[in-house]
Amino acid sequence: MEHDVYQNPLTGRYASKEMSYNWSEQKKHSTWRKLWIALAESEKELGLPITSEQVALMKEHIEDIDFEAAAAKEKELRHDVMSHIHIYGELCPSAKPIIHLGATSCYVTDNTELIQMRDGMKILKRKLANVIKLFADAALKYKSIPTLGFTHYQPAQLTTVGKRFSLYLQDFVFDLERLESEMERLPFRGVKGTTGTQASFLSLFDNDHEKVRALEKTVSAKMGFSNVVKVSGQTYTRKVDFYVVSVLSGIAQSAYKFAGDVRLLANLKEIEEPFESKQVGSSAMAYKRNPMRSERVCSLARYLMSLPANPANTHANQWFERTLDDSANRRIVLPEAFLAADIILSLLSNIINGIQLWPKVIEKHVNAELPFMATENIMMAAVQSGGDRQEIHEAIRKHSMDAGRRVKESGLENDLLDRLKADPAFASVKDKIDEIVNPEAFIGRAPEQVDDFIASTVGTLIARLEKEFGSFSAEEIKV
Repeated sequence: MEHDVYQNPLTGRYASKEMSYNWSEQKKHSTWRKLWIALAESEKELGLPITSEQVALMKEHIEDIDFEAAAAKEKELRHDVMSHIHIYGELCPSAKPIIHLGATSCYVTDNTELIQMRDGMKILKRKLANVIKLFADAALKYKSIPTLGFTHYQPAQLTTVGKRFSLYLQDFVFDLERLESEMERLPFRGVKGTTGTQASFLSLFDNDHEKVRALEKTVSAKMGFSNVVKVSGQTYTRKVDFYVVSVLSGIAQSAYKFAGDVRLLANLKEIEEPFESKQVGSSAMAYKRNPMRSERVCSLARYLMSLPANPANTHANQWFERTLDDSANRRIVLPEAFLAADIILSLLSNIINGIQLWPKVIEKHVNAELPFMATENIMMAAVQSGGDRQEIHEAIRKHSMDAGRRVKESGLENDLLDRLKADPAFASVKDKIDEIVNPEAFIGRAPEQVDDFIASTVGTLIARLEKEFGSFSAEEIKV
């Protein structure tokens, strides 16, 4: 690594080698060469005077790219595609006359970016599958542990830890559905020519429209695409970029929601992310266990969520058949969106796989608030035992205010239940109060909702994903 120039932290510090390679110069330019081979091979198959020897020679030099020579040539030509055509041609002298035959620069640049997005989404799908599996496991594991629900970040009716995890899980399931939809619909630019009219190819094939149609279909199939944009200008519509980056933004939104909640729960000491034996939380405060992984998720997610505005504006500003003001922007936005999503998903797997619950703290917080939540049930029981509803209500109101003041002013424990047990108005239900205030009586159908959700939706999904990707990979949780 060079230390006297700026290094992008997404590749230098965070993202996986797999995703970094997907957006590397090596992957990009070797894919250009594969596209030139697919074009030449298809043109040969359709009758153009291209030899098997020329194609074979091109295939011998897919990966051996002289980047320094290409950079020097680009300084001379001020054109990146032409510089690589020249460098490739020097390696394949007999094929030099037919490299890029009939094509425009966007044949290699646009189609390569679509291939990188396709391959990048495959990487993200596998990682998202792991996240879904881990969240499903956590939801089932903790489905019956009562915990305070929060609305407006104020204590509310009880839920369960697992039910809360099922909410995060549902978001990621939605994200997977959107991701798969975009993967299925992602089109290839195909073989369209300079302004999308295929005029150059029509000329090559002596105005044989069927051969031009066959050329595009054949090249696209060789590169793994059955879906091709029906029409284009010089570029494929940049709306495709917006749709794809928006899906990645959705993953970031879901990740932020979970990681943000972990940060809040860490403050309450109810739930914490993994913390390694020699990990340092603070250079000054040695006792600290900062939720740094969750904070990193939120940091990267905030960046990723901001990115869809770029492809939206790029598409809106593409004049007529194309302008070049999309190029520099897309060189940054597309790779960084995928790199950010990649590390976010790896971090999520790491966090949820090593999540630490502190049940006694959770129980303590439940017990501190539950007496207030249980007062209506206590009132109903007292009335059923012969009490006057209005008198019981007033007694509960007074005792609740006094208990709340004791907690807030003196920092003491909530003693509402003791106050009610000592009040003669509640003598008939005194021995039932503890049973009435059992937390499990206040979680509704939370455990059953988790079971139903897993059984009806997630279980089948996970089975399909495991069939596609195999069992869970431990590599996905190393960060």
